Amino acid sequence: MKRTPPGLPAIALALASLALPAGCAREADGRPLVGVSFDTLQTEYWVASRDAMAAEIEARGARMLLAVANNDANRQFEQVNNFIARGVDGIIIAPKDSQIVLPMIKLASRAKIPIVLYNRPPAADVGPCVTVVADNFQITRDTVAFLAEKARAIGGKHRAMILIGDLGDANAIGRRDGFDAAIAAFSDVIEVVARVPTEWNQEKALAGVTNALQAHPDIDFIFSSSDFLFPSVVSALQQAGKYGKAGEPGHVLLAGFDGDATAYRMLADGHLDADGVQDVAYECRESVRAVFDLGAGRDVPRVLRDPGFVAHQGNLDEARRRMWGAKTAPGEGSRR
Repeated sequence: MKRTPPGLPAIALALASLALPAGCAREADGRPLVGVSFDTLQTEYWVASRDAMAAEIEARGARMLLAVANNDANRQFEQVNNFIARGVDGIIIAPKDSQIVLPMIKLASRAKIPIVLYNRPPAADVGPCVTVVADNFQITRDTVAFLAEKARAIGGKHRAMILIGDLGDANAIGRRDGFDAAIAAFSDVIEVVARVPTEWNQEKALAGVTNALQAHPDIDFIFSSSDFLFPSVVSALQQAGKYGKAGEPGHVLLAGFDGDATAYRMLADGHLDADGVQDVAYECRESVRAVFDLGAGRDVPRVLRDPGFVAHQGNLDEARRRMWGAKTAPGEGSRR
């Protein structure tokens, strides 16, 4: 994913010059209007979130005003500004990063419009808002610990690789730290020999994993900080002749994070050992609930954490009912 310069000076100038209307205007049909801005819809997770958010808002008799910034921070700021000019009743934003969202929180606060941050927390407390986010640290720790137990059961010393996300994203930091915390308890059986920086970019992931496998051909334990990067991991493993199913000779223990359709298919066919699943339905339901509760003047915790869960081949029959990727994987609709 290409990163766009945040353009903070331009945003700060625009913020200082705005004369803001009060929120809480209704659409012509009388239904409340909720502005929802996504940084991107380039991955399965964001598309699933958009659809779940729309359903939750509709279920409350309201209407969603959707905007997508396409990785452009200045555009996302203007979208929030437009929401306020339209007099929306609430704003839900999946921000590009933790810094760039700060002036948007200030903007909504001045207009007295409730704002909820989806999936990424702010870098600082600059005004009233609620964040709904996965417990990245604990979900990752549980997922990697599950994989490490499998390594211990196999026996011997295992060589591990982690694919790290964009460290400007608090989610990537939480997943890296969860990995390190889990591995620390298994230092007798696992040695980390490769840490691949990806910046959430498929091409960087492919190059990094390919190079790591060439430098350490005995790598047999991989954690990807996002399922979004699995195509690159699989391609590199195939090129190295190391992509096999669990139980086959040479199988590389493999886990990821998100719960998307790619991960579900890989679990179902035996190539993936475990996946940390974000509960998209929970996160969207709580985001919509929070924005309505704030609008009604109710107290809402500043942070609502999705506890998630670990899906693996041993619990897949139960997990597929909660794993959002199982609901979007082609051909899986009849199994629910």
